[in-house]
Amino acid sequence: MEMKTIDGIIERHQVEPSALIQILLEIQREYHWLPQPALHEVGRRLQVPMSRIQHVATFYKAFSMVPKGRHRVNICMGTACHVRGASRILETVQEHAGVGPGETDLEHKFSVETVNCIGCCALGPVIDVNGKIHGRLTRAETAGVLERCE
Repeated sequence: MEMKTIDGIIERHQVEPSALIQILLEIQREYHWLPQPALHEVGRRLQVPMSRIQHVATFYKAFSMVPKGRHRVNICMGTACHVRGASRILETVQEHAGVGPGETDLEHKFSVETVNCIGCCALGPVIDVNGKIHGRLTRAETAGVLERCE
């Protein structure tokens, strides 16, 4: 982790404590998690107590305090997706990524999560990969989506 990158992110927000969430979001985008040294630097530069930074970082689900994969895979397990084969899609994701829900592979390529609903019930079964929705999936199509992730 380069402190120069962290410094640049903080500087873009004019070292304003009111920009804490935006700064954390940029750090999350850059590193796929919030490393402790980055949080300490944010606290030092913004003169914000670590307790406040930790509270914000753990309150919002968008933030992760542990390393995540470059590709976030969310599998919808809601009723509509479930009846259309979500469990088979989950199996395919687990086979391809090598990890199950709530886990990140050792190479930090994939982080896998199950969610109760993505809100695309008519497209079930659905996965969200890095914010892009893929619907009406078969096992083969699911494998193809994951294979296209660098």
